[in-house]
Amino acid sequence: MEFFRIRNDIPFMRYALVFNIISVVTFVIAVGALAMKGLNLGVEFTGGTVMEVNYSGAADISRIRETLESIELNDAVVQSFGSSQTALIRLPTKPDVSGAQLSEKVIGALREDDPGVELRRVDFVGAQVGEELVEKGAMALLVVSIGIVIYLALRFEWKFGVSAILANLHDVIIILGFFAIFQWEFSLPVLAAVLAVLGYSVNESVVVFDRIRENFRKMRKATVREVINNAITRTMSRTIITHGSTQLMVLSILIFGGEALFYFALALTIGILFGIYSSVFVASPLVLWLGVTREDLLRPEKKTEEAVV
Repeated sequence: MEFFRIRNDIPFMRYALVFNIISVVTFVIAVGALAMKGLNLGVEFTGGTVMEVNYSGAADISRIRETLESIELNDAVVQSFGSSQTALIRLPTKPDVSGAQLSEKVIGALREDDPGVELRRVDFVGAQVGEELVEKGAMALLVVSIGIVIYLALRFEWKFGVSAILANLHDVIIILGFFAIFQWEFSLPVLAAVLAVLGYSVNESVVVFDRIRENFRKMRKATVREVINNAITRTMSRTIITHGSTQLMVLSILIFGGEALFYFALALTIGILFGIYSSVFVASPLVLWLGVTREDLLRPEKKTEEAVV
C-alpha cells in the first residue's frame, strides 16, 4: 500500500556525512547529560512508598500536592490512576522514617482535608529491590541488543547487524538524554517504552535492509550509494503510513492517558521520531561506511564448465 510514489530517487547518501555529524553531536550531548545530571529515577528504582487513595468525587491532584507540601513532602509525586477518583502518591525514602510512619502521616493529612478519602493500598519498595530493578533493566537492554545483532547478522550480514544496533542504541541514548536534560521521572513504564523503541526501530531498519538486498539483485549496474538511495526512497511511503498511524495512537495516550502514562507516551514519541531518522541517516550510512558490497549479500553464480571432449 502506498499513498504516493516518488519517481526519482532522493540522494540521501550525498548528505550522509552531515547527518552523521549531527548524530554524533546529539549523542555526545545526551551522554554528557546522563554523566552530569543522571536520570531522575522513580520510586521503583530508588526505593520508597507507593500509596493509592480513592475519593468519593473527583480527586483534585493540585490540592493533594498542596496538602503534601504542607507536611514538608515537596518531593512527592502525585498523579491520577485508573479513574478520576483515584490518585497514586509516590514518596521517596526518608531517613529515620519508616514507610509505615510516612504513609500514616500522609493519609492523616489527606483525611484532615477530606474525611472521605480511602486508602486502598500501600506498597513499600526497598532500596535493594530498586537496585535489582536497575540491574535487570540494564540486563534486558543488553540481551535485546545482543539478540538484534545476532538476528541481523544471520539474516543479512554482520555489517548490517553492527549498523542496526549502533543506530538503535543511538535512539535509546537520545531518549535517556532527554530524560536526563529535563529531569523527567524515569519509571518502569518508561523503561518498557525504551525496550519497545528498540524493537520498533530494528523493524524499520530491517525493511530498508530487505530492500537494499533486493536492489542488489535487480540493480546490477548501480553503485552501492544508488542502491541504498533507491531502497530508502521506495520505502518512504510505507514508513509514513506505519509511523504515522503508530504516532497517532501514541499521541492519544500522550494527551488523554493522564499523568500515569504521560512519560511512557513521551518516550515512545521521541523514539518513533528518532527511529525514522536513525534508520535513514544512521543505519544506512554506517552500512555504506563499513563497505557493504553486492557479494556480501548475494552468492556468486556458479559457472557451469563445459565438458572437455
